[in-house]
Amino acid sequence: MMFLLILMTGSLISISSNSWMGMWLGLEINLLAFIPLIQEKTNIYSSESSLKYFLTQALASVILLFTLIFMSKNFLIMKNIDNSIMIIFNSALLTKMGMAPFHFWFPEVIEGLNWLNCLILLTWQKITPMVLVMYNINFQYFFLIIIIFSMLISGFLGLNQSSMRKLLAYSSINHMAWMISAMFFSETIWLYYYIIYSILTLNIILIFKVMQIFYYNQLLISLNNNFLMKFFFSLNFLSLGGLPPFLGFFPKWVTIQYLVKLNWMLLVFIMVMLTLLTLFYYMRLIFNIIILTHNEINYFKMISYKNTFVVFFNLASLSSLLLFSMSLNYL
Repeated sequence: MMFLLILMTGSLISISSNSWMGMWLGLEINLLAFIPLIQEKTNIYSSESSLKYFLTQALASVILLFTLIFMSKNFLIMKNIDNSIMIIFNSALLTKMGMAPFHFWFPEVIEGLNWLNCLILLTWQKITPMVLVMYNINFQYFFLIIIIFSMLISGFLGLNQSSMRKLLAYSSINHMAWMISAMFFSETIWLYYYIIYSILTLNIILIFKVMQIFYYNQLLISLNNNFLMKFFFSLNFLSLGGLPPFLGFFPKWVTIQYLVKLNWMLLVFIMVMLTLLTLFYYMRLIFNIIILTHNEINYFKMISYKNTFVVFFNLASLSSLLLFSMSLNYL
C-alpha cells in the first residue's frame, strides 16, 4: 500500500511540476516505487522482470536528463539543434511508456508479472509519459512515424501470441498509438480514450485474475463450463478492439471524426486498416472459446459471490456507450 501511494505521488509530481527537473524527479520516484511492487516470493520470474524494467527505465531517465542539460541556458551554442534535442527527449518518454519502436522491454517485463502489476503497468504507468508528451507534441511527422510503427508492430507481433499478458501488451501499444493521435487536437478526447481503455483493461484483467488464466490453453479449459464469464470475456475483447455496439468504439469514433476534420485522411485510413489486425486476433481468440465447447448444460447457471463484482462491472461498462453517444452532442 505504501509503495502504491509513492508510485501515484511520483506520477502526480511529474504531471504538476513547473520545471523539467521536477518532472524527471517525479518519474524517478515512480520508477523506484514500482520495482518493490513487482517483487514476489512466489513468482520466480518477477526478479528478472524488475531488473529488465529498472535497466530500461534508468536508460530512458539518463537520456531524459542528458537532453534537459542540453536544453538549459548554459548550452546557448546548441540552440541551432534544438529540434533534434526535443526529438531525443520525446523518444526517451516513448521508451518509458513502451511505444514502438522503443517497445523492446514491454512484452518481456509484463510476462513475469502478476495480474495486479500488469494492470498498473498497462494503465497507471502510461499517464505520466503521455501527459509529458502532450506538453510538447509539436513534431507532427516524428509522431506520425511513431503511430504507424506502433500500429504495425502491435498488429503483426500480436498474431502468434499464446500468452494473455503479451497479448494485452501488444494491444496496449496499439491503443497508445490511437491516444497519441487524439492528442494532436484535444486533451479531452485523449482523457476519454485513456479512461475507457483503462476500464476495459480492468474488466479483462479482473476476469483473468478470478479465473487464474495466464495462457491461451488455460483460457479454453477455464471458461468451458462458465457461460457468463465466457460471454463477458468475449464482449470485452470486442469492445477493446473497437466494434460499434460497445464502449470501446466511442473514443475511436471521436478520434476518427476529429482527424477527418483536420483532413488527415491517409493517417485515418492506415490506422483503421492496421487496427483490423488486432481485431483479427481478438476475434480468433473469441471464436475458439465460443465454438470449441462441450458439456455446457445450463446456460443460466447461478453466479458465485466471488464473481458478482466482475459481472456488475462488466455490465456497467459494456452498456455505457448509450450514455457516451448522448453526451457526444455536448462535446
